[in-house]
Amino acid sequence: MLNWKSDRKIVLGITGGIAAYKSPEIVRALVKAGCEVEVVLTEGGERFVSPMVLSTLAGRRAWRGCEFLSDDYGWRIPHISLADWADAVVVAPCTAETLANTVQGRGKELLGSILLATGAPVLLCPAMNVNMLNNAATVHNLDILRSRGYHVLDPDSGDLACGYEGKGRLPAPNVILEEMWRAICPDKSLEGKNVLVTAGPTHEYLDPVRFISNPSSGKMGLAMARAAWYRGARVTLVLGPTGISDLSGLEVVRVVSALEMRDAVMSRSAEMDYVVKAAAVGDFRPAEFSSDKIKRRGVDTMKLELVQNPDIAAALGERKRDGQVLIGFAAESSDVLANAADKIRSKRLDYIVANDIAAPGFGFGVDTNSVCLLGADGGSASFSGTKEEVAEGIWDTVLSGR
Repeated sequence: MLNWKSDRKIVLGITGGIAAYKSPEIVRALVKAGCEVEVVLTEGGERFVSPMVLSTLAGRRAWRGCEFLSDDYGWRIPHISLADWADAVVVAPCTAETLANTVQGRGKELLGSILLATGAPVLLCPAMNVNMLNNAATVHNLDILRSRGYHVLDPDSGDLACGYEGKGRLPAPNVILEEMWRAICPDKSLEGKNVLVTAGPTHEYLDPVRFISNPSSGKMGLAMARAAWYRGARVTLVLGPTGISDLSGLEVVRVVSALEMRDAVMSRSAEMDYVVKAAAVGDFRPAEFSSDKIKRRGVDTMKLELVQNPDIAAALGERKRDGQVLIGFAAESSDVLANAADKIRSKRLDYIVANDIAAPGFGFGVDTNSVCLLGADGGSASFSGTKEEVAEGIWDTVLSGR
């Protein structure tokens, strides 16, 4: 786990909406991520979810509305002690009433007073009926809160508990967790920047059911994309065929073949400040595609003619604009550094990440990696660990200009 994610202290506010029934899973996700969690319920929140359940999952007592100014607990000044303790405050679900109270600075309940007192990042997760969400008052309140620096997670769309269909669902716990990490991330060096990352393999089809590909899982590219997003970037992920589904916050463009990936990248590259070519793009594709499944009846051997796919990294280098930074990846099985150094020159890249795909436990299909980052100026740096840790190290080096 990244250092800045370790041992975080989170206040989870739960307000009085039907989506509060999902809050135990949010507590579980936070605890599983290594966070300490203090749960604070509004009086309405207590009507929808049991404090005992939340206390059991968090491993500590849940704060209830009746305890705010009580003789038994009020002397602890919980709204100040919890506000000072928190690394982040997450309100999920956040009702329209809570949004309005927060805009007005009301501290009648414990959660409202914590929001007034805390200096930590605050993530609000609105969840309500679609008409309530679209009401001009709610829209206005959300605009005000965003302008004040609150982080607001847009609700999901779908079937709502009230019987309506539309926007207003509380997002899944993993989505809330990722948005919280982005709010907490101490490095905002990519704020306002546009970053494009390619990830995953490509499939080059012979016929409707067979293709040439490689074992790339897309995990390294996703780690590069997520690390840039944490730092404030607007991230476009051009993703080949993978099983990756946790893509919240990213603009995802799904492609299959190298030609599709080329088109997706080149049509967007001019507006990008950073382009990261982490995908394992097929170098060759079949010269011909059979619209019918190729049969083996009466055939002992088969000759397959291949033609080269376009070199996307080289095309980016040819049209690179001033100030744009190009980062390539080189998966090699021999002469790793020499081959990577040749690519950084021939493709006009600023950096290239070289990794030995023959090394056990690193590279394709696993969660760990060991790489060497080479710069066009001759500098180098090595990183090993989880792909998330490796991505963090790469961005640290690139953004520091080392």
